[in-house]
Amino acid sequence: MAAEPAPPPPPQILEPVATHEFQLQPDDDVIGQLQVTKVEGEDTFSDIARRFNVGYEEMVRANPGIDPWVPGVGREVVVPTQFVLPDAPREGLVINLAQLRVYYFPKVKEGEPQTVLTHPIGVGKVGWSTPEGVTKVTGKRKDPTWFPPASVRKEHREAGDPLPAKVPPGPDNPLGAHMMTLGWPSYLVHGTNKPYGVGMRSSHGCIRFYPEDIAQLYDAVPVGTKVTVVNQPFVFGWHRGALYVQAFPVAEDDQREHPKGADALLNAAISDRMWQSVTQHNVSLDLELVNKLAEDSRGIAMPVSRNAVRADANTQKSRKKQPPPQPVPSLTLEQYIASARHVENRVPEGANWNGKDELLVTAAEFDAARSGTIIPKAKPAAKKSSGSTAAPTKSAAKPAEEAAPRSSGPTSRGKRSAAPVAAGST
Repeated sequence: MAAEPAPPPPPQILEPVATHEFQLQPDDDVIGQLQVTKVEGEDTFSDIARRFNVGYEEMVRANPGIDPWVPGVGREVVVPTQFVLPDAPREGLVINLAQLRVYYFPKVKEGEPQTVLTHPIGVGKVGWSTPEGVTKVTGKRKDPTWFPPASVRKEHREAGDPLPAKVPPGPDNPLGAHMMTLGWPSYLVHGTNKPYGVGMRSSHGCIRFYPEDIAQLYDAVPVGTKVTVVNQPFVFGWHRGALYVQAFPVAEDDQREHPKGADALLNAAISDRMWQSVTQHNVSLDLELVNKLAEDSRGIAMPVSRNAVRADANTQKSRKKQPPPQPVPSLTLEQYIASARHVENRVPEGANWNGKDELLVTAAEFDAARSGTIIPKAKPAAKKSSGSTAAPTKSAAKPAEEAAPRSSGPTSRGKRSAAPVAAGST
């Protein structure tokens, strides 16, 4: 009786790679590379997401069926750090709401390659959607003062969490330490004092960044920069001789009729340039795989084309004897994940984040951010004559003894004669 084949050797564990800044090759539409890592200690998806500069929802989508709060020590999880660029002009800031991600294309000097920076973002929750269209950056401010709009103050007041008319710079300011204004009144690009809300629909329409990411963009993006906001749940791109697709869930408040089935989806989403590349490279498309990726919407970019094997066509006689050309089998999603870069679970070299300025959060606070609800302000506890105190609540992200100072990130808080102000949603 034949022995069963030996299991494949475990993958080599490599250093993680930072996937926020790239040189973009001509006619290339895909950046980054997929990574797989193992859960350690009390890691949650929020911990891993910030470590690898992805958002919470990106981690949840890529790892269906895994508890994001207790994923399990030693479990392999997919870190979706490969991205198909949106179908939009590669100029200034390009935001894909469905992708919960921004791309920044700085102006290129003659003879230099195009670079692109990408970061996860938080956008408007249902009922407070971030608008689509084209605008520009109109101003930049550090350590802004926030003046909540009347609509936001009304919402918080009715939920039992009244807001002051003015929120000065500091750890309680939801704008964080860096802010950019747009040509759209009341909509801002800013940091946050709640990094766990990045990578989900949790704002009142503003575009939120991790503190370390907005600090980088703040210095790089000049006033006047074009801002393009699109909502593309299905993005296709050409990369190293293959057509890639990346599919995201359609937002619950997206009222558009999206194409059904691979054929209709491809015809609607693929540009003429990409179709020409498909023909020139003699590839066929795996429509069954396209359908599966669109149905699962895990946000994992992967190739859906395959090269055809040509028959020898020296003579008519030889053509008759040979079977018709057969396509090279394409990878399944599981095979593609298995072939991804397996990496150590730590902050990559060259990353924006230093791995230290964490903001801990309770489960109630996190659930409120994800659902878009407001937690009523707690009433002061009555004093007890015995002098006893309530036990501290363990953080949902880390044990209480590891709690870091509540901070929106590294920022200077020196004395100022006057703080910049901002009236807008968050």
